[in-house]
Amino acid sequence: MRELHRALVALTVGLLALALAACGGGSDEEGAFTGTRLKNPYQAPDTALTDTAGRPFSLAADTDKPLTLVFFGYTNCPDFCPMVLNNIAASLNRLDDGEREQVDVVLVTTDPARDDEKALRTYLDRFNKDFIGLTGDLGTIIDVGEPLAVYVNDGKKLPTGGYDLGGHSTFTLAIDEDDEAVVLWNQETSAAEFAADLHTLLTED
Repeated sequence: MRELHRALVALTVGLLALALAACGGGSDEEGAFTGTRLKNPYQAPDTALTDTAGRPFSLAADTDKPLTLVFFGYTNCPDFCPMVLNNIAASLNRLDDGEREQVDVVLVTTDPARDDEKALRTYLDRFNKDFIGLTGDLGTIIDVGEPLAVYVNDGKKLPTGGYDLGGHSTFTLAIDEDDEAVVLWNQETSAAEFAADLHTLLTED
């Protein structure tokens, strides 16, 4: 049953992305939106992980800003993780100060054996000192991902016991003030595209 659910979610996301592409969803068009708006938003889980200061942090209870961008990855990731985080960091620099203050960014590690609080903080500071890093027990991380359609244990198993999601679930989610993931972006989303979409989300009625 779980496998069927995963397949349906993957199919839905893929079809939505294709529909957007067919409609010319590139951000060079005025008013275009690059990300995929979820008609049936995912509910952010209440389950708490641990942030880089050692405090409990829940994607439902502790995401209080209008938008929280959530990405699952790990500090030893050679390609997609640094690319995505760099693009997100660069996108925030394109926003004005007021908009930037309304956005948080969270990295949930998929390799907790190596990514303790200190390792995450050191890594994230390379991109933006305000980025939030979350770690914890691998089973708990898997549980946090599933309601968001991020199936951590479907990734490539790492020697440490964690997972490299590779091209499988390397999308970024936006959680709103209602604790719902309402938009997702794929790993190829550029800084300009992130910035344009964030501006739209923060300024639309």
